[in-house]
Amino acid sequence: MPRTELTPALIGAIEEVQQRVLWLATLMIHHANHVRPNPDGVKVGGHQASSASMVTIMTTLYLHYLRPGDRVSVKPHASPVYHAIQYLLGRLDGGYLTQLRAFGGLQAYPSRTKDPDPPDFSTGSVGLGAVAPAFAALSAQYAATHFNRPTTQRFIALVGDAELDEGNVWEAVIDPALADLDNLLWIVDLNRQSLDRVVPGIRAAHLKRLFAESGWRVLEAKYGCRLQTLFAQPGGDALRARIDEMSNEEYQALIRLPGPDLRPRLINGDERLARLLATVPDEELPATLANLGGHDVIELLKTLTAADAEPRRPTIIFAYTIKGWGLPIAGNPLNHSMLLTPEQIEGLREQLGIAPGHEWDRLPPDSPGGRLCAEAAARLYGAPDHAAPAVTIPLPDEIAVPTAGMISTQDTFGRFLVRVADIAGLRERIVTASPDVSVSTNLAGWINKTGVFARHEEPDFETEAYRMLRWRRWPGGQHIELGISEMNLFMLLGMFGLSHDLIGEPLIPIGTVYDPFVCRGLDAFIYGLYSGARFIVVGTPSGITLSPEGGAHQSSVTASLGIELPNLASFEPCFALETAWLLREALRLCTDPNGSASYLRLSTRPIDQNLLQPALDRLGVEELRRQVLRGGYRLIDHADYQDYPHAPVVQIVTSGTLVPEAVAAAHYLRREGVAANVINLTSARRIYERWKHGDDLSWLIPPSERNAPIVTVHDAASHALAWLGSIYGVPLRALGVDRFGQSGARDDLYHAFGLDPLSIAETAFELIDRYVL
Repeated sequence: MPRTELTPALIGAIEEVQQRVLWLATLMIHHANHVRPNPDGVKVGGHQASSASMVTIMTTLYLHYLRPGDRVSVKPHASPVYHAIQYLLGRLDGGYLTQLRAFGGLQAYPSRTKDPDPPDFSTGSVGLGAVAPAFAALSAQYAATHFNRPTTQRFIALVGDAELDEGNVWEAVIDPALADLDNLLWIVDLNRQSLDRVVPGIRAAHLKRLFAESGWRVLEAKYGCRLQTLFAQPGGDALRARIDEMSNEEYQALIRLPGPDLRPRLINGDERLARLLATVPDEELPATLANLGGHDVIELLKTLTAADAEPRRPTIIFAYTIKGWGLPIAGNPLNHSMLLTPEQIEGLREQLGIAPGHEWDRLPPDSPGGRLCAEAAARLYGAPDHAAPAVTIPLPDEIAVPTAGMISTQDTFGRFLVRVADIAGLRERIVTASPDVSVSTNLAGWINKTGVFARHEEPDFETEAYRMLRWRRWPGGQHIELGISEMNLFMLLGMFGLSHDLIGEPLIPIGTVYDPFVCRGLDAFIYGLYSGARFIVVGTPSGITLSPEGGAHQSSVTASLGIELPNLASFEPCFALETAWLLREALRLCTDPNGSASYLRLSTRPIDQNLLQPALDRLGVEELRRQVLRGGYRLIDHADYQDYPHAPVVQIVTSGTLVPEAVAAAHYLRREGVAANVINLTSARRIYERWKHGDDLSWLIPPSERNAPIVTVHDAASHALAWLGSIYGVPLRALGVDRFGQSGARDDLYHAFGLDPLSIAETAFELIDRYVL
């Protein structure tokens, strides 16, 4: 907290700035909808009312409360307020103010990758912006403990009250991993309105109780100084009780009434209220009733000071506000999508004293508000902010794992991490996480070597020597175990994956999740990618190959997601050697400033590693590695066999755990006089991207074979590889998982879905009979 005394001059300067912020935020939305040409004829939109309710809170934060390095998540609909403040602080060129929601201009919601004045956190999918600072705060605690970097950074979320309806908020609030965050502050914009309505009932007391019972410190900025002065007078307790007990709907209706109409309805026959309010003129009565703490600078500053007074607990402030504060639509139950008319904008300009022709001006530099803006800009942005240390993360050319015998890709992942735990410089930067599935996703070896992160050493009461996992909780631990919440997993990965930007320490977060439950955390997964985070997620086990588990645990659409999600590298290896190479590539992408997140779809099915030998013999280790990283290679090349030099050719293209079935089908076809290639795609996404950018993929399918039909074989939705037929315009049959699975033996399920060797061969025969012979 700045040491500046809270003088009347300071309060006046903050209030001067907030009036200009209110005007600019409202005007930029108005300009986008009513002034800027709109050839589409579609409403541009904006949230003048939702922005207005945040003006005092955000102005007070940026102009006085924030310290260098503090990170703030801005409520999505308050984007115009954020940009107005950045403009007044000299951080945004004024030309952008007329480009709200325009291409290349200011985004509809704060975006750290797309806005010219990038915020600390992207927001827009409600609820995620509230939780992101919590996991960023955890990453700061983790980094401070592991790298001896004490930090005064605070992580602040500005949250709309309706956002607290989102389930992901409560998944985070109750997770023990976030229970000890003394650097986390949430401020709830409690305007009691959602998108379409005034929220019925009085929910604040219930919400406060839920947070308190979850271990949070709960504060409120409920009433402003004017109302508090009335409360202190005789009869003031009756006024407070009257306001406290009225419904949200009644309160919103009363504050919109003229004073003479408001007085009898507020007094409601109570003589004590009549005597108390006799001192308040009619013209002042609506503003007095609307004098809430979220719009009172003094009350906000007092509450923020209290938030810093008690360490070792996350803190939440319920700041009572009015949606549309300061605007003619204040408190209107339908004001969420309302836009001020040109006449109302002109009236607001006159009310706020904005001179014609100076609508977009900053505050005069010699005014109290102008000087305060200059001081705040120098304090927050004048010096390099948490400059990232020159950290070079070593990455060996080879991280060897066992590659002989029967091995699953999931087992290789576990062995790979155990090897990484012995690589100094790399090991220290890795942190793993899982939603209560660490043992079943092969993290036990890593955890045994590194332990579980806790801010203080905790006793280990388990003494059995035979147990698989030593669950040591200590400050040097490098695994974070979450509750069963995939949303929390992806939020952690995303925020730890931004640690270099947010806290100045590069981390490599690796998360494991049951592959079908990637979809549970998909919103947070996308949020991390949209924010530009670099992390590694391992989805395992996957597909109907997890046969006894039944349809509820068998994934199908995740392979497609790996191809479709932006800013993501996705891999689906079959062999241990491929898995090790691709895991190293995922580590490289995390350390590359221009890299991306990575997703590996793995399996528990043991695979005979000898099946890789034909490709190793033909290509050699280095060329095979190059092709694996490019996205695919010819595992079986019919040219290696001269049995039937004039046989018809068919391409069997597969990915992941069904390689053995594809190989068996190829051998069957060869015996029947068909020349079958097996093309193993280690990354269908990389192959798709290379094709999209003009690569003819000749190392996979040479020109002489481009008329050959294709059979795709995938333990995933069949369409994930079906696009391969459009590369050369050849007939294709896509075999995959297009209905929900069930329990059973693996071979039974493969047969039921047409993925067994005989079904693959029959499909190839059908294509050859119809299109080749």
